Amino acid sequence: MMKFLFMLIFMMPLCLKKNMFWMVQMMLMLMLFFYMNITILGEHFCNLSYMYSWDIMSFGLIMLSIWICILMIMASENLLKENYYVEFFMFNLIFLLLMLFLTFSVMNLFMFYLFFEGSLIPTLMLIVGWGYQPERMQAGMYLLFYTLFASLPMLMGILYIFNEVNNIIIYMFKFMSLDLYLLYFSMIMAFLVKMPMYFVHLWLPKAHVEAPVSGSMILAGIMLKLGGYGMMRVFIMMQKVSLKMNFIWVVISLVGGFYISLKCFSQVDMKSLIAYSSVAHMSIVISGIMTLNYWGYLGSYILMIGHGLCSSGMFCLANINYERLHSRSLYINKGMMNFMPSMSLWWFLLLSSNMAAPPSLNLMGEISLLNSLVGWSWVCMIMLMLISFFSAGYSLYLYSYTQHGKYYIGIYSFYTGVSREYLLLILHWLPLNLLIMKVDYVMMWL
Repeated sequence: MMKFLFMLIFMMPLCLKKNMFWMVQMMLMLMLFFYMNITILGEHFCNLSYMYSWDIMSFGLIMLSIWICILMIMASENLLKENYYVEFFMFNLIFLLLMLFLTFSVMNLFMFYLFFEGSLIPTLMLIVGWGYQPERMQAGMYLLFYTLFASLPMLMGILYIFNEVNNIIIYMFKFMSLDLYLLYFSMIMAFLVKMPMYFVHLWLPKAHVEAPVSGSMILAGIMLKLGGYGMMRVFIMMQKVSLKMNFIWVVISLVGGFYISLKCFSQVDMKSLIAYSSVAHMSIVISGIMTLNYWGYLGSYILMIGHGLCSSGMFCLANINYERLHSRSLYINKGMMNFMPSMSLWWFLLLSSNMAAPPSLNLMGEISLLNSLVGWSWVCMIMLMLISFFSAGYSLYLYSYTQHGKYYIGIYSFYTGVSREYLLLILHWLPLNLLIMKVDYVMMWL
């Protein structure tokens, strides 16, 4: 465990040297290779060292974090071309990865809170430092204040738990039962804002639209998963009160997911559309975790991994178009099939995964979540049908609008995709669709 930690810490000075852009990426790939070869003992916590350990859930999410960071470097080649504070960018990225790595692997709830909030700083720097529009300051403020407003009660809650039971080690939660409403709300709100749940989701589209491609990738790929991970961890000790109160969040999430799916049809900015679709997917994940049953936890975990790869890939595609046309408007990004026919294939593949077509992980996750929610209450079926249907709807809307139609006559210079971009998309799509072969690893983790 500590070896990866030290590897990341010692990569930080490497980032500050000149011409180390691809070197850092290679080092991360090496780290991922070592990481994948570690033995994980099914459902138990293993590889304990100091206050860190892994189980299957942390293992998968850390692997996703390293993978997305490798792809972020690949997507940000433009910064290298223009030499736009590239050393600081790499430093920021490795620091962010370090924070995420620690968040997912730490066993102490207070330290979890510390790293959970610490990952906000480098994300904020990415948005404010490398974003495109002047509104990025406002987006940064939204991100900061939404998250911090909900996080302070959580800190109070953690300190209260420590005061009551003298223990905040995650593994020990299964021996506790805290039946307190205020504690329940204070512990869970921070995660719901991070997910984000409908009503507290306003920061997300803003942050996505203003962020550079790397910022969008890490936001969609990992930051949204921190909330789900946290909820899966803390619900263990609050089961009694959860059984009474969870229906509130399920109702808000499912109805909100339906509204957001409709909202996707009125978007004209590609990034904004993909960001809203993230909110719709996460609403099903929240509902699945809230049912507190086996299928729900399972489906939420699989859908979180699947959505991380899929959404990140779609932001890459939007950015590839943005680099050519300098616009993300659907009115200008039309008829792309004439210019980049092979890129159309990747649009199709990633959008089909987004609407949970087989053999993607999203399908596996959504089937588990349908199972879980319909088992919890058959009324959920109505909303789930609508969300699934409209999810296919807005994916097709985005695809047909960008690929077909009469292209904008103002495009005076154009070049088709370069191999780096195709590799980037393949590396998003392959794990997303090949991991379904090994879904038994995920199925046994509870």
